[in-house]
Amino acid sequence: MKRLIACCLIAAAGTVVGFTPAQAAVQKFRNCTAVHKKYPGGIARPGGHQKPGQPPLKRKPYVNRALYNANSSLDRDKDGIACEVS
Repeated sequence: MKRLIACCLIAAAGTVVGFTPAQAAVQKFRNCTAVHKKYPGGIARPGGHQKPGQPPLKRKPYVNRALYNANSSLDRDKDGIACEVS
């Protein structure tokens, strides 16, 4: 009985210390086509901006640091906006 209670307490502690719902909601996309289905303007980190000389953006990107960090490999020009539509 004591082992059962100890196991339940350890399991409960793991769920409290684990990921928050906001962290679990971060999605890693395969490519920009998949990003554009959910975020038509792309994904930006706070403070992300286009490099000078680039054409203006057609759509405003969704700003979210955790989402950008999970998909930063899709930011080919490293301007802080992944899969921007220009």
